[in-house]
Amino acid sequence: MVFSASQIALLINGKVEGNPDAAVQSFGKIEEAGAGQLSFLANPKYEEYLYTTKATIVIVNDSLELKQTVSATLIKVKDAYSAFATLLGKYQEFRQQQLKGIQQPVFIAATASYADDIYLGAFAYVGEQVKIGSGSKIYPGVYLGDNVTIGNNVTLHPGVKVLHSCQIGNNVTVHAGTVIGSDGFGFAPQADGSFSKVPQIGNVIVEDDVEIGANSTIDRATIGSTIIRKGAKLDNLIQIAHNVEIGSSTVVAAQAGISGSTKIGKGVMIGGQAGIVGHLQIGDGAKINAQSGVSKNLEPGKAVTGSPAHEYTSALRSQALSRKLPDLERRIKELEQLILQLKPTIE
Repeated sequence: MVFSASQIALLINGKVEGNPDAAVQSFGKIEEAGAGQLSFLANPKYEEYLYTTKATIVIVNDSLELKQTVSATLIKVKDAYSAFATLLGKYQEFRQQQLKGIQQPVFIAATASYADDIYLGAFAYVGEQVKIGSGSKIYPGVYLGDNVTIGNNVTLHPGVKVLHSCQIGNNVTVHAGTVIGSDGFGFAPQADGSFSKVPQIGNVIVEDDVEIGANSTIDRATIGSTIIRKGAKLDNLIQIAHNVEIGSSTVVAAQAGISGSTKIGKGVMIGGQAGIVGHLQIGDGAKINAQSGVSKNLEPGKAVTGSPAHEYTSALRSQALSRKLPDLERRIKELEQLILQLKPTIE
């Protein structure tokens, strides 16, 4: 796919400085891009590369004042980073629009139903009573269990597994290898020390506009539903246990784990490798720093760090003091020596 500078400017509401017919067919980082590639400059730290880049077209902020001449055609916009992100989205959307039809071999149960404009990749499995909405893209190797519902404009990347009775809303993206609806970790201790499995008969509901990263796992509820609310964004390698609720527009970074029945509020930010114990309430807008261990409820807007997690600024102050402990110890020992030296005089 080849696009001219004037076409790109139209898409991102930009102004061309240079050759409006300059054409590109791929993207590149400004320090590495070559002829026929499009790049962008948003961070002033990389401005030096603007004057040496081999990129054909570069998107820049309209506030940028050039210090030297540039060989690339420039497209000036209010916010280069946002414009570039918009352009990438349009490019991906254009590519996906070309994916339509049903490849072979696939298995589609006789009771399944789907819109005419879907894409269903080879080796996909579509179980009984499955429903797939308009414009959805089901990549090769995806498994959809019985009674699964997939909304409109959903993208399930290769190897995604959506187990029986789970529901996926509209405009949802799930990346490769993720499992939605695996059994929750429920085992009842027995008198003899063994554990008896508790059947997990609930499901998972993923609401509209959610994105879920690769190789994440979202367990079905024991009873009821595990719920990912509208607009939540989950990174790769995340574990969400049974009956958890993730609030709308909450973001969770990679390798975080959320234990059973915990309720996460709206607009919460959870850092990488954070761990949250079960049956907690995390208030709206709370911030949990990377590698924090949360064992108590958090009120709305609370920011915590550490393990066990505690108030953010207090934790930083404690860390600063702990770094001074060796010096404090040395000063105490010097003071003790001084007291010993002065003791005969005082007596």
